[in-house]
Amino acid sequence: MSHYLELNTFLIIIFFVISGFLNSQESDTLNSKLEPNKIFMPNIKTVQLYRDGWEMSPPLIKFNTAEKLKLSFDDLDGDRKVYMYTIVHCNPEWEPEDLENYQYIDGYYEDYITDYWFSMNTIQPYTHYELIFPTQDLAPAISGNYILKVFIENPDSICFTRQFMVVDQKVKFEAKVKQATQLDDRKTSQEIDFEVIANQYRIINPYRDLNVVIRQNGRWDNAISNLKPKMVIGDKLDFNYDRENVFRGGNEFRNIDFKSLTYYTENVIKIDYTGEGYQVFVREGEKRTFQVYKTESDINGRFIVKTEDRTQTATEAEYVYTHFFLAYPVPLIDGDIYIMGELTNWNFNEQNKMTYNFKRKGYEKTLYLKQGFYDYAYILLNHGEKVADESFIEGSHWETENDYTIYIYNRNVSLDYDELIGVHHLNSLTDR
Repeated sequence: MSHYLELNTFLIIIFFVISGFLNSQESDTLNSKLEPNKIFMPNIKTVQLYRDGWEMSPPLIKFNTAEKLKLSFDDLDGDRKVYMYTIVHCNPEWEPEDLENYQYIDGYYEDYITDYWFSMNTIQPYTHYELIFPTQDLAPAISGNYILKVFIENPDSICFTRQFMVVDQKVKFEAKVKQATQLDDRKTSQEIDFEVIANQYRIINPYRDLNVVIRQNGRWDNAISNLKPKMVIGDKLDFNYDRENVFRGGNEFRNIDFKSLTYYTENVIKIDYTGEGYQVFVREGEKRTFQVYKTESDINGRFIVKTEDRTQTATEAEYVYTHFFLAYPVPLIDGDIYIMGELTNWNFNEQNKMTYNFKRKGYEKTLYLKQGFYDYAYILLNHGEKVADESFIEGSHWETENDYTIYIYNRNVSLDYDELIGVHHLNSLTDR
């Protein structure tokens, strides 16, 4: 009998060891496939992440400072859920690093989102959640790229993800944006020339350990990555290339303003109220490829949530069916048209892919948006491609006003992860 019990005990132990190993492998696999800036649940809307105190800022904070990030989102189920979050450290390509939690997290590995408010007097009921972090209970322990995962109960059942960065500024920059040098790019493109000054910070092998990324506005699909110095002179690293650091200028973003549902703004042609809710119709779009460049104010693809009809935007702004239409004579065969901007998380998927209406002769799409001011663009993504073509519909001009961000990553050889040692922001109008 005792031998039988010992055998059973042994088998139970083996079962739990194997189960733990398999669960660990499954978790590692899920982390390795982690998709940044994606909403996985249809009830989640209007996810925003920015530096606390400045709604238009990128999700970036300085390491070991009092700077905080603010996360906000709405749950259209309108009930109370126990949302939790954790963070994952990533390399410059936004792939999870092979690190243990304790190596990049100070405090607990998971925490709760405790601040929430129910919507008031809105057609669409929703619950508004907010989080200010890092907190005393959970904070990044090292610099670099991070993905914030929000979930309910199980960290592998992700509701949505968001990218953010923590920079430990070790280097300085001398940078400018100018008209592209190459003759075939001069009318359409912008060139970002810069030098990195290392000062007292020692970069052992800049050609091996550095990874430089340049980003235009909020996009990641067309980011230039793994840029290496053209030359190194003392403590200066020269990145003054003629082609490697060139972006198409694109065009100024289109916009739609429905902060109020009681009057029409410039690009709103009709507001209806039906049994489903408010219907806002955006002015018909047209191809701008061959139009002369025209200076227009925009917010470079971002959006601002705001209602002018009531006092509390977070809980009293309405959700609106927003109807977009782009006139186009025939449907495209080799690609699809998407609505691009922060309003669609800068992604290209079924949620923002437009469909062709043969009767109206154009592409249409309806997005369910919270009241506010939204920038957007119509953009082509050819089948099989990862980088979208902003010039096909919108045109491209070297004069266009764009924001650029340079990120400098250095591979920490001793701990085997990528530190973010420098970030520099530029604007194509003010930093020429």
